Amino acid sequence: MGYDIDRFVGYVNEGLLCSICRDVLEDPLQAPCEHAFCTACIHGWLVHHSNCPEDRQMIDVSLLRPLYRYMKNDLNRLQLHCKNREYGCEMVCSLESIDRHERECEYSQIPCSNAGCSVHIERRNLDRHLAVCEYRSRECPNGCGYTILSAEDAQHNCVAELRTELELLRSEMICRVEEAKHEMESRLDSQRRHMVQKESVLQNEIEELKSQMSRMMSDVRSLMAAERQHRQELEQAELEKREL
Repeated sequence: MGYDIDRFVGYVNEGLLCSICRDVLEDPLQAPCEHAFCTACIHGWLVHHSNCPEDRQMIDVSLLRPLYRYMKNDLNRLQLHCKNREYGCEMVCSLESIDRHERECEYSQIPCSNAGCSVHIERRNLDRHLAVCEYRSRECPNGCGYTILSAEDAQHNCVAELRTELELLRSEMICRVEEAKHEMESRLDSQRRHMVQKESVLQNEIEELKSQMSRMMSDVRSLMAAERQHRQELEQAELEKREL
């Protein structure tokens, strides 16, 4: 939808009106036949039609183009009243700058920033409303440290709130202790399994070393026996030599 033509000061050229809503163009697009439309209007029209609403020529979304620069400049220079005129704003500015003004207008109706409050109030009166809003929050005057809403003052009980907080902290602490316990048990189990595996490997290595030692001792005994035999043969040869 376009801008309500009644908001504008002075004459508005017919070419700057949307061919569908007949209001002043908002975010305009132009068809090849040079008829102009608000973006929202023409997109909505083309959902159910495939032609220009003015001259019935066939058009497609892909054929829509931005407004000619000279028309865009004429559009931006139009003067209009702020949409908050009914609330007291007397600002008149160009169409090009109206959005920026209305975002900051002191007469804009904005929602209260307090959670739970459904009141909409003029921006200029927001601070005054926040000071008395029944949903405003503040720190407990009794020193318990809780932030309370004015609407909850009568129900607020420092002792009960602190007791609840203590129970929550105790439950959280128990959960953390249990988590730490499970984590430590998991680590110990992992280390225990690792030690058992390492012990098994070491035991196998010891058995292999014992086997090697046994073979070496057997080899040594065989060598010693061969040496004795060799010595006896030498002694026998020496005796035979002497006899000769």
